[in-house]
Amino acid sequence: MIRFPGRLALQQRVLPNYRVPFFDLLASACDEGMSLFTGLPRPNEGITTAQQLNVAKYKAGRNTHIFRGSFTLYYQHGLIDWLKDWNPTALIVEANSRCLSISSAVKWMHGCGRPVVGWGLGSPPLSSTQRWGESQVGILTEFRQSRRLSFLKQFDALIAYSQHGADEYAALGFPRERIFVAHNSVSPAPSFPLPARTSTFNRKPYILFVGRLQARKRIDHLLRACAEMPSEPRLVIIGDGPERDALESLAREIYPSAEFIGAKHGAELKPYFTEADLFVLPGTGGLAMQEAMSHGLPVIVAQGDGTQNDLVRKENGWQIPPDNFEALESTMKDALSDVARLRKMGKESYRIVAEEINIEKMVETFVTALNLITVK
Repeated sequence: MIRFPGRLALQQRVLPNYRVPFFDLLASACDEGMSLFTGLPRPNEGITTAQQLNVAKYKAGRNTHIFRGSFTLYYQHGLIDWLKDWNPTALIVEANSRCLSISSAVKWMHGCGRPVVGWGLGSPPLSSTQRWGESQVGILTEFRQSRRLSFLKQFDALIAYSQHGADEYAALGFPRERIFVAHNSVSPAPSFPLPARTSTFNRKPYILFVGRLQARKRIDHLLRACAEMPSEPRLVIIGDGPERDALESLAREIYPSAEFIGAKHGAELKPYFTEADLFVLPGTGGLAMQEAMSHGLPVIVAQGDGTQNDLVRKENGWQIPPDNFEALESTMKDALSDVARLRKMGKESYRIVAEEINIEKMVETFVTALNLITVK
């Protein structure tokens, strides 16, 4: 693994559990260490956070959130004091203009002659309100785009979660040669061989869902789609959450054979991934997709922020419009209609996470970006 010879500082709004392996691996690639600064989420966000890291140093700050919903802003107290204490060679921050303390951190680093990298999802097209005339809407959109670009231009480089996000940054006007793509990953490359699967289904097709049981996951659509399958697949739902009771009640009505396993983690999940034939995420979000792919599973996922485009291709799965039951049902029927094709797609899933998209590759991109912008 390539290395960063300096001392790294990295800011995030919060520290979710699933990011710990990545941050520790990145810290292990920094010769002078790495320190992470985060605050806490709002109580109603349902984010499971970590309290410490194993390799990286961790500094807890305090987040003050302003407004709610899509207009949320936040300020991180203690950010500059942390930078002064850690005295980093380079800083990576969220490329998110809603963090009101970012610009002061960039200004402090640049005042010391040190670079700052922004890390973000991209810059999606602005949605304009129709309350004004066409000319006013155009002026407002142009003003907001200008503000976005002005915010991004303070960074010495950008790291995008996906190629889609990188293209959005470039389209906005940020120099493409200073944009890097670190495919969003939460799992290491598989350390085990591709699980062997038979050329036929074991009595019935086995469909697996792993994730938090909440409304936006659209597990209700998954239950209804299975009820329409002539093959009557075995449906296993792993996870817990606020919608579990309602979903179990719905299953008793329309698909009583559905199995609700509850929450499972780590090694507990391996037998489920190994035995399944198809992994389905009918709603938004879903961190288990990469783990499913590492076990050689083809996937059906709802389209989201563009990060799925790199992971899910026609060679290893299907992307469907979100909240579209008909698309989910027809795609599941298509997927289960050809076992040989399904197995081939599962092998491609395994190859993608083994060779292209994993936390090791993600760290490699971060270090490449850091080394490029810190060269004197």
